[in-house]
Amino acid sequence: MKASHTLTPVFDDPNLVSAAGLVPVMRLAETAGLHQLCERHLSVECPNPVLKSTSIVAGVLAGADSIDDLDLLRHGAMNRLFAGIRAPSTLGTYLRSFTHGHVQQLDAVATRLLAGLTATVPALLGEAGELAFLDIDDTIREVHGYAKQAAAFGYSKVRGLNAQLAVLSTPTTAPVIARARLRRGNVASHTGSGRLLTLAANTARAAGVTGQILARADSAYYCHAFIAAAIRAGIWFSVTARHNPQITAAIAAIDEAAWTPIEYTNAVYDEAEQRWISDAEVAETPVTIFTSRRKRDHVTCRLIVRRVKRLNPASADGQDELFTTYRHHGFITNSTLPMIDADAHHRDHAIVEQVIAELKNGPLAHLPSGKYAANAAWLAHAVIAFNLARAAGAAASPRHARARWATIGTHLINIPARIASSARRLTLHLPTDWPWASAWQALFTSATSPPATAN
Repeated sequence: MKASHTLTPVFDDPNLVSAAGLVPVMRLAETAGLHQLCERHLSVECPNPVLKSTSIVAGVLAGADSIDDLDLLRHGAMNRLFAGIRAPSTLGTYLRSFTHGHVQQLDAVATRLLAGLTATVPALLGEAGELAFLDIDDTIREVHGYAKQAAAFGYSKVRGLNAQLAVLSTPTTAPVIARARLRRGNVASHTGSGRLLTLAANTARAAGVTGQILARADSAYYCHAFIAAAIRAGIWFSVTARHNPQITAAIAAIDEAAWTPIEYTNAVYDEAEQRWISDAEVAETPVTIFTSRRKRDHVTCRLIVRRVKRLNPASADGQDELFTTYRHHGFITNSTLPMIDADAHHRDHAIVEQVIAELKNGPLAHLPSGKYAANAAWLAHAVIAFNLARAAGAAASPRHARARWATIGTHLINIPARIASSARRLTLHLPTDWPWASAWQALFTSATSPPATAN
């Protein structure tokens, strides 16, 4: 492919748009009840909060990662496709008018919208009765400058703000964000985790999850508050164990015959013996945790351990090791899943890292304001946009239902189009031979269904 040298660029066409996919996606948001929910729950002391919040969501969907980037909504014929588009300066003032209470109101909008999206696009959360996962994790979003409220040095040794997420998924569907909140940069990961898990479990049920829920987390959430919240909510937990003396002793007491090879990295299945030949093995043993607390806080559960051979560097020189040594990775769970399945599901907790990466490569590339509440509101709008993108992908095609946010943006949202008007009707002329035209049409058809009633 070679660029032409005969072109003369001129920015002079008022009938073009660069993000025609915002039409079905924002129609999908309207169908799911976004506008009604904003009207009902937002009390920000600012004119037209509904139009401003939906403008921010649309801008984030189109690729904005800062307040100034929201100006991309004001090009070409966008004002003919959408009413109420606001300037970035206006939207920045709107974000800075948020208080902590207003952010909670927007969180309520996000959680109720998720229920509306699952009602509109049933494929978003899979089949009824299916096992569902709630993955909890947090990340530090580095910031620069000393004007950022609540910024501090956290566990990653960088100065920033802490974003904590609860991600909802099933074995057959891509993750959506059930809950999210912005915190001070130096807050401990597990702080408030019990409350977050309770809210996330309620959100999952409201969104239509009827099957068993498994809450997964790493060792930062190995605490009584998180485990107790899971038990109170009637859900399973699967949490990476800290290697304290109690856990270490329990692992050492596992009988050598109890270890079972599993399908793991570089594993080979032996047809003759009908088993996996692998350097990874799993075993389990019962354990009672939190024994330093009062007796009613003790929790008896399963300790499932995966061990992997620790490679001896000297073996590369032809010196075999005298004794095999292992690295042990244990987690605690109250699930009734078979040991092999429980281990595999726990390892899939890494799906939350995918969501964090997508946010950091998108709207959380920056925390755009010096005000803490404004940044918290920005995160809440980003959550709404993320879930809308996931719903749009599920409505479009099975491929896009599992695609990354950036892929959905490229294939379904950021599509150039020309607007023509005839007999008081607008026609959106999209590119010929667009590879994902059928998926886009399926999304448009789904988005134009009758609107749902918001709760």
